[in-house]
Amino acid sequence: MLAKRIIPCLDVKDGRVVKGVKFQNHRDMGDPAELAEIYSKNGADELVFYDITASPEGREVDLSWVKKVGEKISIPFTVAGGISSVEMARQVLNAGADKVSINTPALKNPDLINELSAVFGNQCVVIGIDTKNGEIYKNTGNPNKMSKDPWTIIEWIVEVQKRGAGEIVLNSMSQDGEKNGFDLELLRKVKPYLDVPVVASGGAGKVEHFEAIFRENLAEAGLAASIFHSGEVQIGNLKSYLRDEEICVR
Repeated sequence: MLAKRIIPCLDVKDGRVVKGVKFQNHRDMGDPAELAEIYSKNGADELVFYDITASPEGREVDLSWVKKVGEKISIPFTVAGGISSVEMARQVLNAGADKVSINTPALKNPDLINELSAVFGNQCVVIGIDTKNGEIYKNTGNPNKMSKDPWTIIEWIVEVQKRGAGEIVLNSMSQDGEKNGFDLELLRKVKPYLDVPVVASGGAGKVEHFEAIFRENLAEAGLAASIFHSGEVQIGNLKSYLRDEEICVR
């Protein structure tokens, strides 16, 4: 079994890291580059940054903070938000990111997955999926513009893999910020259809929640935000706990 990864997620809005519950009521958490450096020093395996208002506002990701993050850390990081073309992805990668993640742009233009994979390789292409009650949503960074997409979760997972996705971040919107645990039922449902690594997102509240997804090998990585931002869970302590439970972590 490959070593499991622990990935802090940082939602960026107006150049600042924010955290909300179910994509609403955001609180300012700090500067992206400063927080990235702290997480890097504290043992994070990777980082994921979401420019949460880029797609709903129809704009591209802000490269200024991406460059600052790239200058501060040496661990891999992924950037998402408003990446709707090969050229924009190139700019994000040139700014220092190791991967690009697309969600709403992929739903609007599935061919973009093929194009990105062909140019940069599938190891650089992450597909984010926001789901609730078995349905997929787009424009989730803005509740006023958020809408359901016709794809079913299984159909979309199969489709993005055929088109060249190298990784999937599966976010359970109903669990987001609730700290009641990852959506194990959802992860079990999609597992038979996965040929690429999946990152579980939404609901982590304590170290046992990470153990639960890794014990059943339901995900290759666990992603969380509020518990890391608040200090409720320290990454070093989480990894020590998982090692004690004989789960292989980096």
